[in-house]
Amino acid sequence: MKNTHIEHPEDSILTGDLSVLDWFVNSGNLSVKIDGAPAIVWGTNPENGKFFVGTKSVFNKKKIKICYTQEDVFALYDEATHASLIEILCACLKYLPRTETIYQADFIGFGGSDEYTPNTITYKFPEIVRQTIIVAPHTCYYAESDIRDAVAYPDRAIWNDTQHVKFVKPEAYIAHNQESFADVEEVCKFTRAMALAVEFVSDKQAAKIKQQLNACIRAGDAIIAQEFEDFNCDPNLIGLWALVKSIKDDCLFLCRNLGPEAYIGQDRIDAEGYVMTNEFGMFKLVNREVFSYANFTSGRFQVA
Repeated sequence: MKNTHIEHPEDSILTGDLSVLDWFVNSGNLSVKIDGAPAIVWGTNPENGKFFVGTKSVFNKKKIKICYTQEDVFALYDEATHASLIEILCACLKYLPRTETIYQADFIGFGGSDEYTPNTITYKFPEIVRQTIIVAPHTCYYAESDIRDAVAYPDRAIWNDTQHVKFVKPEAYIAHNQESFADVEEVCKFTRAMALAVEFVSDKQAAKIKQQLNACIRAGDAIIAQEFEDFNCDPNLIGLWALVKSIKDDCLFLCRNLGPEAYIGQDRIDAEGYVMTNEFGMFKLVNREVFSYANFTSGRFQVA
């Protein structure tokens, strides 16, 4: 899979691509989305064989920011405006394991506490973390010669804590039975039939509709309550979007994990969400009304 943004299942159908309906009913690799920040990328650059760290900007097509040394960190980021990021990158450069493969993780924090709020969600660990840094790996990348052409895969590595690094990678599973699986299959069949009466949109139109959908979520508005005309598309398309979202919500309800306790404010939640990958793609399962709204309104790290 190309190094692109992971899509919400319901957003993926706007152009008529219904492969997510196959994705729903096939098993795959399930992982927990950890709400850390910033994203940390590290590994060996295939272009020169050097170990590096950075943010997702290592994948930029033009303004690439790759740090091989602490001097690179200070040269690429202004200390007056990015002091926290500089501290994080320097620590990651010093303590993350030297790997040939390129990995991406969410940064959770520095050791010394049992409670962390790296972004929107607060994580509570069963005991004080003694390691220097805490990261949650989730993706690995393969590139033959140019990191900008890296292809993303779900991370299946087993991470053992080191003296200085605590790795957070909770076990995730789906608590479904045959009846619940049959229900999902039945609704997916109905969705395919409903799609026959839908006029789909172009990639450009879909991008605009996604912006409108996100604006509704940001405002805390219910999508179904919106006037269909606001989206300037076939009303049946928004209905189909809502149906696929309901399938996603049902699947999300069945997901479980064995990670640290998670909270938004004082409210206990299961997790930010999950990512599942199988032969039909990689999609995220997130409760947008709960998490996405909170993330839109209080997200902390925005790093380019």
